[in-house]
Amino acid sequence: MRKKPPSPADETPQPTTEGSDLFGNVATRSDMTPIMGRMLDAAETIASGDPPDRVDYLHSVLCQVGLPRSRTDTETFERTSGAVSLLVKAGELWNGREWVKQPLPYGTRPRLALVHVSSEAIRTKCRTVEIGHSVRDFLLTLGADTSGHEYRRFQGQMKALAACEMRLGIGHSTVKAQPIERFEAWLHATGGQTTLWPGTLTLSQRFYETLGDLAVPMDPRALAALRHSALALDTYTWLAHRLHRVRQPGGTKLSWSNLRDQFGQEYGNPKDFKREMTKALRAVLAVYPDAHVEDVPGGVLLHPSPPPIPKALVSVKKPEA
Repeated sequence: MRKKPPSPADETPQPTTEGSDLFGNVATRSDMTPIMGRMLDAAETIASGDPPDRVDYLHSVLCQVGLPRSRTDTETFERTSGAVSLLVKAGELWNGREWVKQPLPYGTRPRLALVHVSSEAIRTKCRTVEIGHSVRDFLLTLGADTSGHEYRRFQGQMKALAACEMRLGIGHSTVKAQPIERFEAWLHATGGQTTLWPGTLTLSQRFYETLGDLAVPMDPRALAALRHSALALDTYTWLAHRLHRVRQPGGTKLSWSNLRDQFGQEYGNPKDFKREMTKALRAVLAVYPDAHVEDVPGGVLLHPSPPPIPKALVSVKKPEA
């Protein structure tokens, strides 16, 4: 990361045959991986100033403290940042014969699913969200791979998300909010055996109520571009919530130790965390061109910056009772 981290304006060349791979190397289009090409396309589109077709939302607590990023065998997970904390407990699902223990949700899939259902709940002013007639429909909605392997992994993560219980710590208040209260089963493609996959999701009343007050608007094009990395998604949602709240003219410094406490508890080696966080920041700043984050000795400096979605485009509808 340079003294001023890269943005599309200063690293992405104008010709469509070349671009930055967002990690400091220049590559031709033919040399780029699909992820690199997707990132460059999103960076160019967002930097052009064209507004997105829609606005996505996520609960502000989940913007500051996210779900596990990798698989864990524990039944509880906690992440804290200042006066905000998230406690997640693994749950069980009834399969028609018995209660089946589910793991903790982790990775990119439950993050993208929570953004989608939260956004739809805000747009429709209804806590019951239709998510299509099949797993494939929902994967296509999220811009995800629809292969059989991805299908099974995504289904497993959605079951884990549907079963888990969350407690949100906000200041001195505790909100007990299982995000998904109810889900309906779809049939297999053969029309026979039912599965634990929902055709609709119903957010819990408490989660839905706090979402109406604490929703953070985000650019869906940026989220789609970052969908390969849970750390990049967490970094983007954090900056979307944090940067426009920076009040000090000279910015707010966060040390690498501060950042590791918030984002890197899974990393045993601080050098590993710094390397991965630097990579995530470069990717995020490419699709959030108005973010002003400076590389300084010992950490990063957050400068006052506009949110990724201008206020004029934001219309958060209060939940109906």
